[in-house]
Amino acid sequence: MKYGEYLIPSVQLIDLKGRRAMITGAAAGIGKAMALRFADAGADCILLDIDETGLLSVREELQTMGGRASTVRVDLRGKEEIDALWMGLSDEGLPDILINNVGVYALKDYLEIDEDFLDTTLAVNLESVFWMCQRFIQRRLKSGGIIVNVSTIEALLPFKKDLVAYGTSKAAVIALTRALARDYGPHGFRLNVILPGAIKTPSTKRLMKMAIQRARLDLIKTGYDFQSRLALGRWGNPDEVARVALFLSSELATYVQGAVIPVDGGFLSS
Repeated sequence: MKYGEYLIPSVQLIDLKGRRAMITGAAAGIGKAMALRFADAGADCILLDIDETGLLSVREELQTMGGRASTVRVDLRGKEEIDALWMGLSDEGLPDILINNVGVYALKDYLEIDEDFLDTTLAVNLESVFWMCQRFIQRRLKSGGIIVNVSTIEALLPFKKDLVAYGTSKAAVIALTRALARDYGPHGFRLNVILPGAIKTPSTKRLMKMAIQRARLDLIKTGYDFQSRLALGRWGNPDEVARVALFLSSELATYVQGAVIPVDGGFLSS
């Protein structure tokens, strides 16, 4: 086959060699899966999390497969730490790709939410994304870059009780992503957002275990109703989300901008 301008070999389109990806919330779950998947595609990874032990474990696993990564323990709840993180990066060490995956999955009855609970939820799930995107765009304004933000299906279709703060914070991530895609697309930035759902992560596994151990019939019923909406009939794993993030960060997605992509086994389609 003769390759022309529009027939670049597929293996080249997915290749991230020479690229640098910064991934937040990389110590476990979806963030860990993204780190492994991006490293496998050849990217140098900068892994961020508040869990330093988890970060080091992920880096070790990544290195055993031949990947390259550095780790930074950072509390993304604070703008000061985010500012310090970016100030510590040289122009040569800037990431080309930013994956804002960090999040807290905290449940609380709306009528019992206090200021501290709301502040923490918004700080991690929304404000960290807001400031990380701002710093990335500021530092790469002349060269552009790729941002993939992680929201949730709860932002579009609230299903489980006691997730008002969580869903609100994640819905704002969608609005932020699309606004930035509009404003900074002309500057060479590609921004899209993923909506995971029904993914087996440490948080969802803990919730399932609690429902069974404490005989929480309400949670068990919610789980049954949730399962019945999955068009694929099964829960997903973190790597299935990581693959979509990799697609959006690769040359396969050069004309995908401001997209909201569910990775939910068909939950939103039911």
